Amino acid sequence: MTNRVALIGAGAMGGAIGTRLIETGNQLTVFDLDQARVQELVDIGAKAAASAAEAAAVSDAVILSLNAAKIVHIAVFGEAGVAKGAKAGTLIIDMSSIDPDTTKALALEAAENGLRWVDSPLSGGAPKALVGQLTLMAGGREEDVADAYQVLKHVASNYTHMGPSGAGQTTKLINQVLCGLNFLAVAEATQLALDAGVDAAKIPLALKGGRADSAILQEYMPRFVAKDYRRTGRIDNMVKDLNGAQDLARRTNTAMPLTATCAEVHRMLTAAGLGGEDQAALMEYFKGPNKEIVE
Repeated sequence: MTNRVALIGAGAMGGAIGTRLIETGNQLTVFDLDQARVQELVDIGAKAAASAAEAAAVSDAVILSLNAAKIVHIAVFGEAGVAKGAKAGTLIIDMSSIDPDTTKALALEAAENGLRWVDSPLSGGAPKALVGQLTLMAGGREEDVADAYQVLKHVASNYTHMGPSGAGQTTKLINQVLCGLNFLAVAEATQLALDAGVDAAKIPLALKGGRADSAILQEYMPRFVAKDYRRTGRIDNMVKDLNGAQDLARRTNTAMPLTATCAEVHRMLTAAGLGGEDQAALMEYFKGPNKEIVE
């Protein structure tokens, strides 16, 4: 595996992954419909491609960082997609978050085109990508997952092979259930602290190392308190992932009442026009006059 990598999708997440790959010495060729996003990576050393096919033609591995399964399929198997330019044996690493069943179908279609496929969704967001500390959960053949690691080791500090194609995406859905519930729990607890007159900004330090501690508590309670809505993720992306988890739960007949509630809150915020905002905007759900505290 060489260090010639194509990146298809240079949004907030893809841009961070691309930046890290360039900084760690990889030869990056990037394609995105948003030319401004492409230019940001070109400015620090990437090469721009006119299509996904063109990017794949000069690369040995292709990273996808896209928003939906339909877009992934078009980017790979569309008229000017990866499959039209990639040489036989090219490794496709899908870092998008899409459903496991579609991933299995994509991996099969890739194999029929002489291409290799690894699903490797992520946890940690853009900030962790920039410092090479993403958590990745991979699905695919063992040898392909091992080859993918040679590329992904530049952006990840935790990389686990979870099983065959689709297993990475299934693990990501479980990750998103845990994250979604934790985000909402921390936001709710933050509002209770504010309404009760406790200095909520001190709570992460006070609870550090205890059973209630978490990465989300440490990062997001201060942001919730400050209403710091800097975008490192999107509420509507969480809706997509929680929908995927609920679809999987219906197929496995798994009861998930807390996930259902969490998904509804995220859908409400999306319906209110906040879908493009960071999870920090969950605090908008708690807007309204504080109730008088009864002794």
